[in-house]
Order: sequence, then structure tokens, then C-alpha cells
Amino acid sequence: MAQAENKPERYTGETLPAWSLPAAAAETIGIGAEWPERVTRDWALGGSTGAGIRVCILDSGVQADHPLVGSLEGAVALRKTEDGEIVVEDDTEGDLCGHGTACAGIVRSLAPDCEIHSVRVLGAGYTGSGPVLLAGLEHAIRAGFDVVNMSLSTTKKQYVDRLHELADVAYFKRVMLVASAHNMPVESFPWRFASVISVGSHEQHDPQVFYANPSPPVEFFARGLNLDIAWLGGQTIRATGNSFATPHIAGICALILAKHPDLKPFQLKSVLHLTASNVDV
Repeated sequence: MAQAENKPERYTGETLPAWSLPAAAAETIGIGAEWPERVTRDWALGGSTGAGIRVCILDSGVQADHPLVGSLEGAVALRKTEDGEIVVEDDTEGDLCGHGTACAGIVRSLAPDCEIHSVRVLGAGYTGSGPVLLAGLEHAIRAGFDVVNMSLSTTKKQYVDRLHELADVAYFKRVMLVASAHNMPVESFPWRFASVISVGSHEQHDPQVFYANPSPPVEFFARGLNLDIAWLGGQTIRATGNSFATPHIAGICALILAKHPDLKPFQLKSVLHLTASNVDV
């Protein structure tokens, strides 16, 4: 039997493999590089108030009239109906346990002029479900928020694949997910995904001090111990946890993006790394 001759394939602009770039198109995708010789804190966020940046608190809701939070630009709640359908509704109850209000207050303290939006996926007593969490994250991605603060995680493996898929969708849609590491040494998600910014705690008191971790998966450490945080009823409490370190990084992201709105997630991570307190010295 005659053997077919093996000839190298020839690609033209019309026959390139998927995701390839025709030679003639290279001139049309030039990207401006307006980066300084050295990325500093002043270049990254100096003078920024977070104006124009939309930050989503994916949590237990937010008490809108709390003096440390101020106004909300929007608030929805997700719930599962008796038929198992997950619906998105205007949130008329607000925060059901205080956690989301605490996170919103920290973001506001760092980025006073950002827009804060609440997407409630947790109920009273920090109760929640994987499907509601996934639906809430999907809603936040569709809404196109610039930063999504996720001071929560799941240890349930059956949700990991879909959560990972959504984290990657967010990354390519330029929705920056900022997720807290679990407070205990257990495997949980989404903070372990490379497409998110993962956050643990440090003991310093300055809210603008944050450290890059040379040994991920936790990428950054921010203030998270013995904080006075906003809570229900217009009150404050003192608390500790990676949950409260995370909105420090979310707020700093808002400051950076307000000055440099064209940064993609990988660029934003690079700016955070270069301006971390143990790097920007």
C-alpha cells in the first residue's frame, strides 16, 4: 500500500490554527506601555480615592446606613426557592450577621470614593450553600464589577470545578477576585486558584502595610489582627481573621485601578507585588 506523503502544513491568514495571529494583524494590536522605570507606591496609588471603581462585597449583605460604610450603589440577595431555583432579588434586609458590613467598612476606609455593591450569599449565622455562592459569583462577574471581595471559601470538592471555571472567567473579563485564605490549615477555595488574589493576615497596625508572600499559595498578607470593624446596628467590634485582611487588599486594588483603569488582573498583581512593603524598599 502506498504511504501518504507527509508534507508540512502551510498556514495563511485564513488557515491559521485557532487563537493564532495573522502576520498582517500584528500591527493592529499595539499596546501602549506607559510604565515608569520603577513602579512605586506613589505611582501606583498616590492621591487616589478609588473614584469610579466598583467594588462588590460578596458576603452576608451590607448595612447601608452604617456610618463606616456610607451609601451603597446597589444590593441584591440570592436565595434558593422550594423548587431548587436560585433567584436574584433586591436586598431589602441588608446584612444578616455583620460580616459583610465589616468588609465594606474596611474597603470604604481605604477607598472612600469607590462604589460599593453588595451581593448577599450568606444568611444569619454565616449559613450558606455552594450553589448560592456559585450563583452569586456568576452574578458579580456578569455585572462586571472591577473588584470582588470574597472573604469566604468552601471546602466542598464538588463545587471546585465550577468555582475554578468562574474564577478564570472573571480573570479574562478583568473582574479581579480578592479571596481570603481559610483561617485554619485546611484546603478550601477559591483562594487557592492562581487567577485570584489570595490574602492572609499580618499583625501590623497600618492598614496600608501589606506583604508579598514568597511562598504562595497565599500571595499577600494584610492587616487582619485585632481590628475595630464595622458591625450591625451602627456599632463596631474588635475582631481578627483573614476575612478582614482581604478587604484591605481589595481597597488597595480599588485605589490602584482608579489611577490605572486599564490594568489587567495579571498587571494588577504585578503592581501589588512591586509595591508590597517588603518589596518597595
